[in-house]
Amino acid sequence: MDETVAEFIKRTILKIPMTEMMTILKAWDFLPENQLQTVNFRQRKESLVQDLVLLCENKRASLHDAALLDIIYTQFHRHQKVWDVFQMSKEPGEDVDLFDMEQFKSSFEKILRRALKNVTVSFRDAEENAVWIRIAWGTQYRKPNQYKPVFVVYYSQTPYAFTSFCHLKSNTPLLSQALTVASNHHKIVKMDLRSRYLDSLKAIVFKQYNQLETKFKSDFHGGILAERKEPLRCLIKFSSPHLLEALKSLAPAGIADAPLSPLLTCIPNKGMNCFKIRDK
Repeated sequence: MDETVAEFIKRTILKIPMTEMMTILKAWDFLPENQLQTVNFRQRKESLVQDLVLLCENKRASLHDAALLDIIYTQFHRHQKVWDVFQMSKEPGEDVDLFDMEQFKSSFEKILRRALKNVTVSFRDAEENAVWIRIAWGTQYRKPNQYKPVFVVYYSQTPYAFTSFCHLKSNTPLLSQALTVASNHHKIVKMDLRSRYLDSLKAIVFKQYNQLETKFKSDFHGGILAERKEPLRCLIKFSSPHLLEALKSLAPAGIADAPLSPLLTCIPNKGMNCFKIRDK
């Protein structure tokens, strides 16, 4: 195993809390469980790391194996990063293509490698049709810096992608191009939406009206609410695995009048989840 790979694995394992060590190593699935059982996980962390790195050396771990461990660690600690949200779009009237995840990965990596010689790209499939991408940037004359990668989370059934902080801002247009082309979209924009809570942002699966202050309105006369002078104050929340598609289907399904209210259609444009409503 290359010395740089050994150091990379060592640094990654050192970051892992002892309470999560076995869970993350099992998720990595590189070291067999029977080998892990021979390791003393109650010893000092420095000694434990040396034992684990030695096992990785015996198995000749590659840079790809080390990068995969870093992805898994980041998945467990995703809330330690601030995620930017990007929205992609197709041409008006363009049909939705059948998505092939393997083709997406291949195209994404090819686009980056054509533009940049020294770059490391690693993938790991996750739940809910998501893929995690780890990119370590280099330059034309320097090898990729494995300790300042950018992570991308893309959900194949949505036009949204989430990226962690990119230390090389000059590579952001290249990253955007790779996402757009590989996912068969034509345009990508950065939304005014950032969060540490990646789970609550994925595909914007909820829309919440934090403060609703409006008087009761009805064509029917009588009743306690009709006579109420004070505005109603409550919280309304819409949620769905595919919220935007669900909103689009409201009018065709006869649930809402067409065109839909701007309160429902403004989500993609404003890039917001939470709104306040008051009477004019």
